[in-house]
Amino acid sequence: MAELLRVEGLKAGYGEAVVVQGVDLVLEKGRSLALLGRNGTGKTTLLNTLVGATRRHAGRIVLDGEDISTMPSFKRAAAGIGWVPQERNIFKSLTVDENLSAVARPGPWTVARAFEMFPRLAERRTNMGNELSGGEQQMLAVARALVLNPKLLLLDEPLEGLAPIIVEELLRSIARVVRDEGMSAIIVEQNPRMILPITHTAVVLDRGAVVHRGESEALLADPATLDRWLAVASH
Repeated sequence: MAELLRVEGLKAGYGEAVVVQGVDLVLEKGRSLALLGRNGTGKTTLLNTLVGATRRHAGRIVLDGEDISTMPSFKRAAAGIGWVPQERNIFKSLTVDENLSAVARPGPWTVARAFEMFPRLAERRTNMGNELSGGEQQMLAVARALVLNPKLLLLDEPLEGLAPIIVEELLRSIARVVRDEGMSAIIVEQNPRMILPITHTAVVLDRGAVVHRGESEALLADPATLDRWLAVASH
């Protein structure tokens, strides 16, 4: 399987503070990775480093054969990284339609296809971003990343703080994108039992370093390891 992302010896953080401690990982094209760990273990910092929003102290990042380690963030987006941060960062003064059409790039994911994926957004296409519920804003953030037609989709806790019915709807959509349609993705999620069933591989961080890597299915079936690194109940 062809390699899409390679991270080697990556150390990064904010200013002089190093949060990510020598991370190595590889992601193949068409595969999805669950990035797990307790709060404060460096998951968000790792994603932020992939998009160029931290200070890199050492190591390199290679995307589809191109070294992007020193690229500014806007060039990484052009190189094929689609990012949904925890803050969502939608344009609240633009309509749903404008949020999508303003960033859409050529490819299979069109604005019309995003509306088919998220019917709630289609119903609210003329609403401003600040008129949407939290769940609808999250759907818009995901849809906006998809219409960039990225090579790699980064989702930072996409289910956080959402009502259960919205979580189910969004999880189905993410599963369709990464499992059924084969978009390469790295997904950060606090609840491993939600995200492991829809990803191929898993990496667990602790204190900014990789402490476990393997197949998602195997980790899901290993409650002892889940308990050890994630403090997840085995029931």
